[in-house]
Amino acid sequence: MTVILQNLGFVCALGKTHSEIVENAKHGDKSGMFRNMPMVNEISVPFGAVDIETTKIMRCYDLLSAALQQISEPVSRLKTTYNPDRLGIVIGASNTGIHEAQQHLNVVLDTGAFPDDFSMDEIELYSPTAFLREKTGFSGPAYTVSTACSSSAKVFQDARNLLEQNICDAVLVGGVDARCDFALNGFNALSALSYKHTNPMSKNRDGINLGEGAALFIMTRGTDGIKLLGVGESSDAYHLTSPDPSGSGAVAAMRGALNDANLSASDIDFINMHGTGTIANDAMESLAINSVFGERTLCASTKPLTGHTLGAAGAISLALSWLMLEHQFVIPHVFDGEYAPDCAKINLATMQCNHTIDKILCNAFAFGGSNASVIIGR
Repeated sequence: MTVILQNLGFVCALGKTHSEIVENAKHGDKSGMFRNMPMVNEISVPFGAVDIETTKIMRCYDLLSAALQQISEPVSRLKTTYNPDRLGIVIGASNTGIHEAQQHLNVVLDTGAFPDDFSMDEIELYSPTAFLREKTGFSGPAYTVSTACSSSAKVFQDARNLLEQNICDAVLVGGVDARCDFALNGFNALSALSYKHTNPMSKNRDGINLGEGAALFIMTRGTDGIKLLGVGESSDAYHLTSPDPSGSGAVAAMRGALNDANLSASDIDFINMHGTGTIANDAMESLAINSVFGERTLCASTKPLTGHTLGAAGAISLALSWLMLEHQFVIPHVFDGEYAPDCAKINLATMQCNHTIDKILCNAFAFGGSNASVIIGR
């Protein structure tokens, strides 16, 4: 059975509309990343923008609402076409409500008690999915996947399963993560943050910039549109925070996606790398890509343009790749041009690349060796 991804709602540091994101992405515009380092500049979606009487005001809800608004008409049409019990939601996330919980914790430290408006619902990983159920009226299966930075790549397999097993007729699928000092301080404790612009695959790379954003697709059965071709997952469990330097888990995920799609490595036109800009990730990922694809396939990391959005990273990678297929452009790899001698050779896309792109593989690798690769194509 063939499933398609359509009706993308998407906000990130590159912009709040498709046209704005495409224009900035094709030119490698990283201007949205320069303020408030090492955290990506907050997306210009107003805080507290959501006004639903029964819902807590949370940053991740603002981002989801901005993305959902872009696809409100097709979402409404689904409810008139299908029984709402046959409409599912699968969201990837990792830091939902932590920002707000920190604010409440500060009150506890000052007063000895939680404020009256605190609720444990805020920090439940299900909270963004519950918000979307309330906003959309979808009443089918709904849940959150949380496997750190691979979360919203893995959701595409879950959503496809719901369609293939005839549990759902359509699934709202994607990811969200919001700004959060807890994550910022955690990566700082790991010495993984860059206080400059992140520089993936450079010999001068020194860490990540964090970001926020949301991407939502409607997945349905069909053949007319951009297809979900293959998903590969692995769990190498090499280390709690460090990737396996051999790249074996990443190789397994990429080969799994190729096998699932019944494709060979030569069929892939572009690889949207995980590409975090840390010493360990880039060395591992370049080795893994070289092992599977050699030096031919065009590659780029979009993290210098969006920041590393953690639980939303997979969905945002897929969203940018979806726009590449829709508008036929190549996102360039933005770095200082000094390729790292500790990285295996891969073919980084430049601003001058003007290739036809039909099939894209997206990588998302997480703590604990949770790896996912997703292939989409025309």
